[in-house]
Amino acid sequence: MANELQLLKLCKGTFGQFRSFHASAAVLSKASETRNKTFAIYRWDPEKPNEKPYVKDYTVDLNACGPMVLDALIKIKNEMDPTLTFRRSCREGICGSCAMNIGGTNTLACISKIDTSNLSKPVKIYPLPHMYVVKDLVPDMNHFYMQYKSIQPWLQRKDAKPVGDAQYLQSTKDRDKLDGLYECILCACCSTSCPSYWWNGSKYLGPAVLMQAYRWIIDSRDDATEARLERMKDSYSAYRCHTIMNCTKTCPKGLNPGLAIAEIKKLLCGIAKKEAPGLDTTALHTAGAAKC
Repeated sequence: MANELQLLKLCKGTFGQFRSFHASAAVLSKASETRNKTFAIYRWDPEKPNEKPYVKDYTVDLNACGPMVLDALIKIKNEMDPTLTFRRSCREGICGSCAMNIGGTNTLACISKIDTSNLSKPVKIYPLPHMYVVKDLVPDMNHFYMQYKSIQPWLQRKDAKPVGDAQYLQSTKDRDKLDGLYECILCACCSTSCPSYWWNGSKYLGPAVLMQAYRWIIDSRDDATEARLERMKDSYSAYRCHTIMNCTKTCPKGLNPGLAIAEIKKLLCGIAKKEAPGLDTTALHTAGAAKC
């Protein structure tokens, strides 16, 4: 009886080894199968003025590539075509450098997963729409940044206290008003998805810049609210927004520029007013000035 039990244990161990072997072989066989995916990428070289923009196909084996579109772009540049040009930096959806149009949607290449559900369907990649192109997937952001500069995106105070003498405190409620605004990374995905910005980009500030303007307008520590609003009292700066809401739909950070623009309109036409700060810090700043 003891011999039979020993034989049974030996056989069970052997069968287990066979099962493990076959399972490992199946995994290796599956991994060895190539999973080719085509990437159709917009190309244009300013050093070849007589050559029109075109789309070039690149085939990438997804088994030897990371899961994100940016991984595929880096692989193509490193191993297939070093002339391919695009911006990238953080690879974590923080810097906004790799903003581009992928599959018809403005998004960030570093957080956009490669569609593996249909390997025969190519991934179409273009630069952000309705912007001048520097080269390939690199748009010219100069106008966008100049518009951002025009809203004066920094804290402005009337007391003109020396910087660093005291903190500008605010209540928890006032701080909560900034949530959903300060997270904007200025990738321009929202602005370049907006038809109003396509048509009036020279005068209309666009969703991204307007959301940043509202971030400073609503800040309880800022004293330049009236001046900020006064600069937008024309028919283009903010009122060219027709509430199409492409901006909110495409934002890779999940923000709502459309809501911020609506709040600016309410302030401009007097329907709403900026609330008084929930925390009075006059005494703190007076004490800080006395020490100086």
